[in-house]
Amino acid sequence: MFKSLYSNWINNWEHQLCFRSNDRVVRPFEWGTEWADQWPITQNVVKNGDTPERWLRRLNRAGIENSESFFAYNKPEDFRLENGFIRYTSPSLSPHPANNVVHGQWFPAKKPDDRAVIVLPHWNASQGQHGGLCAGLAKFGLSTVRMSLPYHDFRMPAELNRADYAMSSNIGRTIDATRQAVMDIRAMIDWLQSQGYTRIGICGTSIGSCYACLASAHDERIKVNVFNHCSTYVADVVWTGLSTIHVKKGLEEHLDLERLRNLWDVISPVNYLEKLAAYKNKKSLFIYTEYDTTFMPHLSKDIVRRVQELGIADKVVVLPCGHYTMGETPFKFIDGYHIVSFLKRNL
Repeated sequence: MFKSLYSNWINNWEHQLCFRSNDRVVRPFEWGTEWADQWPITQNVVKNGDTPERWLRRLNRAGIENSESFFAYNKPEDFRLENGFIRYTSPSLSPHPANNVVHGQWFPAKKPDDRAVIVLPHWNASQGQHGGLCAGLAKFGLSTVRMSLPYHDFRMPAELNRADYAMSSNIGRTIDATRQAVMDIRAMIDWLQSQGYTRIGICGTSIGSCYACLASAHDERIKVNVFNHCSTYVADVVWTGLSTIHVKKGLEEHLDLERLRNLWDVISPVNYLEKLAAYKNKKSLFIYTEYDTTFMPHLSKDIVRRVQELGIADKVVVLPCGHYTMGETPFKFIDGYHIVSFLKRNL
């Protein structure tokens, strides 16, 4: 009885928090094949009269098989620290100039050592969000950089009110934005290393958790991972989540879930868990919520089961809240405690 009342309370709260935003736009479906032009795998996957869907599916398979190449990057040459922000040109350029400059707000520890953390916010996070976590990490001796994700805050094109180009019903653009995020993260590690930071951790929330997993699976320099919300396939989150209903509406007249899963396989964390497991020196914390309305609990339980089988889940935390309520009192403090304590103990 109590659990049912509690579940209803959390669920109602989740809906209130989700739908306080009334600027969601259902955008038209697009294959977005033109975004593949700059992917290194594309030159080896000839169309041969393929339909856009078949060609993108072949690109996905090639991307997974050659992921080291797919997520490879060239180190930026214009790193600069100005007014508390680390800035540099993204290794993956888009048609949107604002999106091509990476911004990382810098929170140095009072007495810095060789430890640093990269914090990746959630989808549609505003510039100030996650600043409290970053300040907390710095207070406990871990210098921290809060990265602006592709198409978010400073990087948002003028025509947008939300970070729609990071995750949308444009198949190719969503892949490209994810690939760009991974490359940007790896470039940020270059800057941290140039400043003497050799023990590097990462903490990603929601979409940031997906980016963190992909980056860590392809970069041995990341020593400690915190996946704050976790799931298997990107497609499943979009198809079943409360916060992506408008994205699904742009997709469902053209695709079903299985087809979408195949089209976004190359950016789904589940396909890189064995690569992550190959690094024996990494420590990983997986956090999910019991009443999540965006990363549905069965998806989180599925990936947790898989990482436990592979031996890469050093700690799993289940919080008694939902996706949005994790950011509210008291849950944000409980979440913060687990994140900070795990990073401080393992870095």
